[in-house]
Amino acid sequence: MATELVGKMAAKATMVTRPATRAYVTFLAGDGDYWKGVVGLAKGLRKVGSAYPLVVAVLPDVPESHRRIIISQGCIVREIQPLYPPENQTQFAMAYYVIIYSKLRIWEIVEYERMVYLDADIQVFDNIDELFELPKGHFYAVMDCFCEKTWSHSPQYKIGYCQQCPNGVAWPTAELGPPPALYFNAGMFVHEPSMATAKALLDTLRVTTPTPFAEQDFLNVFFREQYKPIPLIYNLVLAMLWRHPENVQLEEVKAVHYCAAGSKPWRYTGKEANMDREDIKTLVNKWWAIYDDESLDFKGLPYVTAADADEVEAAAAKKPLRAALVEAGTVKYVTAPSAA
Repeated sequence: MATELVGKMAAKATMVTRPATRAYVTFLAGDGDYWKGVVGLAKGLRKVGSAYPLVVAVLPDVPESHRRIIISQGCIVREIQPLYPPENQTQFAMAYYVIIYSKLRIWEIVEYERMVYLDADIQVFDNIDELFELPKGHFYAVMDCFCEKTWSHSPQYKIGYCQQCPNGVAWPTAELGPPPALYFNAGMFVHEPSMATAKALLDTLRVTTPTPFAEQDFLNVFFREQYKPIPLIYNLVLAMLWRHPENVQLEEVKAVHYCAAGSKPWRYTGKEANMDREDIKTLVNKWWAIYDDESLDFKGLPYVTAADADEVEAAAAKKPLRAALVEAGTVKYVTAPSAA
């Protein structure tokens, strides 16, 4: 009877140490100040009561000091290797976007069945865990806007066409052919990690000439058939506030993308174009309120990663008594706490 009881306790212990199969993920490179965005995002997810951890895919050039900061905020750090297109092709892409090709490595984080990617300059103001429940087999993201000058290279910008206002300028099919496919902003998307998909992405990248928005353009082409738009409340690009205000109900927005020039809260001066708007000031202040809130600092125990969980399971199988002690509370192992 005692042996049977210990066996049941061991089984239960190994079950509870298994890590989450869903996670949020963001990307961090270099020794700049984007780690502040990661900290803000981790605290924001915690504030809204997310049930899932935040994984940070970091390049080798992220300093140890920055890694310690984000780990102290409950993030799971996963180092990835840089990914570049062939050197002779990168002159066509904006320099900043070339390194972001490394973001494609997140498809290799296969210990998770599903992930929601968020740029580090995004903040969540309401729970978005429902995104994990979307039907599988599709690529979900919010449609982008073509009205900013960063799109001046495109035919959409040149003729004043934008998918955000379908009743505006009509696409001139006679002159330019069929209208372009729906185009998403790659600052936030829902995806399913897979080594097969990761390989296909890398193989395709090797034969793809970079374009101005590099990895965003690339993902839009690669997932063109799988893409399904989701409401802009999940990724409000700030330019929507002045380009398409009729489409924005700010009180309903769950995630704000501080991607407009001058809008990064940790660099904000209010001097750049549109940055003196009251709605922008309010959103920047809301970000700082979360970042500065010490009550949102991570106070839990370290995460159990997939590798850790395997070790714990193996140890429990070999030493049932140890598992029994876990159950009794003498030895403590924790699964990934909610909200990074």
